[in-house]
Amino acid sequence: MSKKVFVHVPYSQIAEHLPFILERKLNPEIYLSADALDAATPAQLAETARALKGEGLSCTIHAPFMDLNPGSLERMLRDATMHRFRQVLDAAELLRPEVMVFHPGFDRWRYGEAQGQWLELSVAAWREVLPRTREIGTVVAVENIFEEEPSTLKALFEAVQEPSFGHCFDVGHWNLFKRVGMEEWFEALGGWIREVHIHDNSGTRDDHAPPGDGAIDFKLFFELMDKYAPDAAFTIESHSRPHLENSLQVLAPYLG
Repeated sequence: MSKKVFVHVPYSQIAEHLPFILERKLNPEIYLSADALDAATPAQLAETARALKGEGLSCTIHAPFMDLNPGSLERMLRDATMHRFRQVLDAAELLRPEVMVFHPGFDRWRYGEAQGQWLELSVAAWREVLPRTREIGTVVAVENIFEEEPSTLKALFEAVQEPSFGHCFDVGHWNLFKRVGMEEWFEALGGWIREVHIHDNSGTRDDHAPPGDGAIDFKLFFELMDKYAPDAAFTIESHSRPHLENSLQVLAPYLG
């Protein structure tokens, strides 16, 4: 494939899936949950990095996200979030990912009237993270989760103003929560896209289905990617090997 393609792999399952990854020459996006970070040793992380490098492969990292929020108005939650972020940055020093994906922690139902406070606190958190990611040589990409339109993420990127700090556009999440079309989203955030997550759904639940099994217009998606972010990383977020095989087959004309 001519595009740089990655596939979702939880670190807790890396030993199980590594032979398949190496055999198929697939670059993994390694999801490091909080539990995985607590359990992983530097030696284990370094061995994973050596195995990938030995086959000419690279990786990206998906940072922990459950119950975390860098812009939380609760200081203790921010402290817990930054503890996990520091842990995943320690792992990144060994794995040397091309991109690190983080969740923003924002939703309008909780922060609608406190968006400014959330933004200020979030910016401070990212300014703590970015010096280390620059040293590692990786890019931070903040993923859309519950965002219905792009203004909150746009405000974050404009406030931080860092070339290595951008957007991970998750097309499946966009389809679930959207109040704007894909073209409008790309017009607002396309220039900040550093990575995309590819999976499909019908707009009612986060199925992580193969492209073509849901309602997303992937022809339009790839046209917009070619226009706005042709050099971004593409991650297939399949949650089973059959779905991954199906996705690779369906996406080959777009990514090859």
